[in-house]
Amino acid sequence: MKRQQHVVKREDGWAVKSTGNSRDTAHVKTQKEAIEIAREIAINQRCEVIIHSEDGKIRDSDSYGNDPCPPRDKKY
Repeated sequence: MKRQQHVVKREDGWAVKSTGNSRDTAHVKTQKEAIEIAREIAINQRCEVIIHSEDGKIRDSDSYGNDPCPPRDKKY
């Protein structure tokens, strides 16, 4: 299973939840704090951060290693 860190909305704040875990890894007041925590974990684990909006839809994602589709270098 591909390891990912999800930033998701909770009733009283935001959480970081790892794919496959039943419990949140972290729980904080703001989305910004959750993104920072998820990014640190993703850098250490060389995985992906998936950021969800308040309605649960994916808003953004970033990969920190093991990217199956890395960006190509631009040639001018």
